[in-house]
Amino acid sequence: MKRNWQSVIILVYATVALVLDFYNDFLGREEWNSLLFYLVIPLLLLLVLRRSPAQHGFRLGNWQRGLLLTIGGCILMAPVLWIVAHRPDFQSYYTPFWSARGAWGTLLYAAEDLIGWEFFFRGVLLFTLADIAGGDWAILLQAMLFTLAHLTKPQAETLSCIVGGSAFGWVAWETKSFFYPFLIHLFVTFFTIWVAQL
Repeated sequence: MKRNWQSVIILVYATVALVLDFYNDFLGREEWNSLLFYLVIPLLLLLVLRRSPAQHGFRLGNWQRGLLLTIGGCILMAPVLWIVAHRPDFQSYYTPFWSARGAWGTLLYAAEDLIGWEFFFRGVLLFTLADIAGGDWAILLQAMLFTLAHLTKPQAETLSCIVGGSAFGWVAWETKSFFYPFLIHLFVTFFTIWVAQL
């Protein structure tokens, strides 16, 4: 019963975090807000609730399988991203990222922004939802929330998050780590921005 109440607290926080992050800019930079809401506060919340961050994907997990899935995922996604990133809506959305930051700045921005997102969705939410609904449902449920968090982005990208978010969730579940979805997501984001500005 205690663990169920802890799960409810985590899910309520997740909802509040998504809303506050959408409507506010507390730290003046999107990537810093992501680190605060999706990495720092969730880690503190787990510690307050005496739940192990490692049990919520904050570990290397099965690193051999993780590296294979990461390499395979990046290879599979590259040709799809090459086509999609040339769409006008992707170019208009992503080109300013590269123009303002350049290559290294874009990579740093993406890493800072996504490490929190991945721990939040493929760590905290995935393993909390698994306590309530089991692993298979948790993979789908976190992907649905992940999709809604993309509503300001190009429509094709948002719709693809149902599949992509589920795939990321599966990788995290298989490896028991959010780190490998983070690496894949980092590649997807950087590669998309790079192609969009060509």
